[in-house]
Amino acid sequence: MRSRLALVALLGIALLAGCAAKPQKRVSMAEGALGASAGRIGVVMTALPKVDTQFPGAGCLLCLATASAMNSSLTDHVRTLPPEDVAGLKDRAAALIKAKGATPVVFPDALQVQSLPDFSGTDPNAAQKDFRGLRDKLNVDKLLLIQVDTIGVHRTYSAYVPTAEPKAVFEGKALLVDLKTNSLEWYHTYKFVKAADGPWDEPPKFPRLTNAYFQALELGKDEVLQPLQ
Repeated sequence: MRSRLALVALLGIALLAGCAAKPQKRVSMAEGALGASAGRIGVVMTALPKVDTQFPGAGCLLCLATASAMNSSLTDHVRTLPPEDVAGLKDRAAALIKAKGATPVVFPDALQVQSLPDFSGTDPNAAQKDFRGLRDKLNVDKLLLIQVDTIGVHRTYSAYVPTAEPKAVFEGKALLVDLKTNSLEWYHTYKFVKAADGPWDEPPKFPRLTNAYFQALELGKDEVLQPLQ
């Protein structure tokens, strides 16, 4: 009986492992990917997340409630911070693409990546989502996508106990995909975590941590645009 249960458990683990999505590997910008022969390149972003605090490691509901209460004044302040010109990354990217010779087409609406079908091809450099249907819909040959996953401040916890001081964080990914083949010509992840330069706990404005927040945003925006130059 025990051996049968062990076999069932192993099979369950194997099935879960098989269903888990493989992490997308980084892909350096392909030579000539933004040149005149690239044609029309759509430039789009996903919806920007709200600027907020996060408390990774405070896993249970009571742990999260405790962490939120301990940092309530910080959260109130962080939620007032602007995302600066993060949304303007589209226009800055389009200008760089135009300078390379291709024709950029900026789309104002946010792209809902999760609504796209999964890609079932075998190309290891293919995007995990199938972007090919956007070729005719948007009338472009390639798509440059900028995705921001996190903007704000996070503080790590172990259950109820903070394990570090709060830090500013700016995190996401960017990619260039050929809409004929769904092959990635560029895939880059970025994450900037910046601590306050000195004491952080200075309510209600938290000036040093706020300065770290703006520094993280500037570093992240530069990271996204640098390969396009």
